[in-house]
Amino acid sequence: MKHLIDFPAVPLAQLPTPLHRLDNLSRELGKNLYIKRDDLTGTALGGNKVRKLEFLLADAQARGADVVLTAGGPQSNHAMLTAASAARLGMDAVLVLKKRGVLAGGNLILDRLFGAEVVLVDADDYADVYAEMDRLMDRLRAQGRTPYAIPVGGSVPLGSLGYVNCALEIANQAQALGVTFDSIVSAVGSGGTYAGLTLGAKLYLPDTRSVGIGVCDDPFEAIALDLMGGAAALLEADVPISPEDVHIHYHIGPGYAQASPEGAAAVRRLARREGILVDPVYTGKALAGLFQLLEEGYFDRDEHILFVHTGGAGALFAVDLPEE
Repeated sequence: MKHLIDFPAVPLAQLPTPLHRLDNLSRELGKNLYIKRDDLTGTALGGNKVRKLEFLLADAQARGADVVLTAGGPQSNHAMLTAASAARLGMDAVLVLKKRGVLAGGNLILDRLFGAEVVLVDADDYADVYAEMDRLMDRLRAQGRTPYAIPVGGSVPLGSLGYVNCALEIANQAQALGVTFDSIVSAVGSGGTYAGLTLGAKLYLPDTRSVGIGVCDDPFEAIALDLMGGAAALLEADVPISPEDVHIHYHIGPGYAQASPEGAAAVRRLARREGILVDPVYTGKALAGLFQLLEEGYFDRDEHILFVHTGGAGALFAVDLPEE
């Protein structure tokens, strides 16, 4: 099996990110809750995509790229972090975003602050967004540029290695704390983070269940398995991967990138109990899904549960929270 250090990566993140117990919520809920602060990865406002971009932008550099393109919704944290990371590396960024959702404030301000070109596509299907990305890449090549495309969320096997690495980091931190995590819970919005954590758990945390909270209705069970298989192949890891490894629950609310009352309540609860901010449409919904699973008795009483904070707080300044 290859080691993660065998893969080129540009140092964009401040690692390891903190991991600590949520004392107030643990006491309130009668559980052992911990949080992994991947909102503190150190580039821009932080977030999970930085770990993926370390591998993906290293590949872009190796291919001689001078401009990177990616896609997402108008408040995409991934797109914003791609723009920030590209600027840090002296590359241009073109963000091809769906013209659906909140079109002012939040991450759109940051996209332009980092110097990215923002292209809004009036489409519901990402196939149309990728078609526009292909057109833009052809234009750039005709201008003598070397473009590099990253799909939504950086969710390809190479990007997923960032969260295999995160699982190794969690294993080391858990050992230092003297804690065995029974479950790791993370948001699932494109699949790469969850796939990396799930494969990483199989490799480094064999007694830990990886639980995902889907925030849209994509077939994440199949997506996760495909990404896990691809990442395992890159690592040449002889590890069995099966549907039984995948545990995904859904909290979509009124729709993707739309705040839900339960998600808003989870945002407020974490802010008021622990002084930590999560966004209302991604990590906030995942936290709401965790709270729901706790209420339903999904976890045993004495379990140690780790919630991975995947960032995205910039959207708090663009999306109206439903009223209390």
